[in-house]
Amino acid sequence: MKQSPLFSGLMFAMVFMLIGTLLTSLLMLATSLQESSLFAYTMSIHGIAMFIGGIVSGKRSESKGWYHGGVLGIVYTLIVWLIGFLAYDAGFSAQTLYLALLSFAAGALGGMIGVNVKK
Repeated sequence: MKQSPLFSGLMFAMVFMLIGTLLTSLLMLATSLQESSLFAYTMSIHGIAMFIGGIVSGKRSESKGWYHGGVLGIVYTLIVWLIGFLAYDAGFSAQTLYLALLSFAAGALGGMIGVNVKK
């Protein structure tokens, strides 16, 4: 049974996002990392998670890796935005647009690499 490239990539991206968030929280607790740099840390975590999710998505799709990774980035952004909207009443902002562009680019790049990775 072949799994959906979008679903597989999304699950891997979410797991890596959760792990990255937990590690960043622990680092901020244990060290003197400044909360003023939190946006940069957050965007780095999202970018890495989308890159890994894009690789998984591209590998599972076996073709059009940039497309599958890019769609994954857009779906990921919509889910993150929806959670922020429902939990914190956060509207659409420039940061959301930045996340969408970063997620699309990182997912598409990961998808292109994932298609070319040998199984």
